[in-house]
Amino acid sequence: MTTPPPGPFPTIRQVVLDTTDARGLAEFYRQMFGLTYRPGDEPPAPGEPDPQGVDWLVLRCPGVDLAFQQVAALAPATWPEGEVPQQLHLDTTVPDVAELDRQHERALALGARLLLDRSDDPDEPLRVYADPAGHPFCVFVG
Repeated sequence: MTTPPPGPFPTIRQVVLDTTDARGLAEFYRQMFGLTYRPGDEPPAPGEPDPQGVDWLVLRCPGVDLAFQQVAALAPATWPEGEVPQQLHLDTTVPDVAELDRQHERALALGARLLLDRSDDPDEPLRVYADPAGHPFCVFVG
């Protein structure tokens, strides 16, 4: 075991996902993981303009927040094959296979696309999805 160098160290504040639809992707993750918006980033009333939703939004998470940055274009990851690697992905855990299956149905209903299914792996059941913008994320029994 190595000893870390003397601090102080920068603190990781948030993970930022580029997207061509900041509000849409933020809503996917808000619903998928039961997160809440940073005050001021909530969706506007129906029919009202959404200036935050076309720029930058933050969801509060225990530990590290998720932020969504609007970009003009984005090449979705083609992982596990193809020319565009996953570049970054989120690992999430559930307590058992029954919950893995329940979250699978939720992920698909929210717009995720299944990339890899190892739910029958006796050592580490997992599924890998692409979110609506193409970013991979894993749900596994941990």
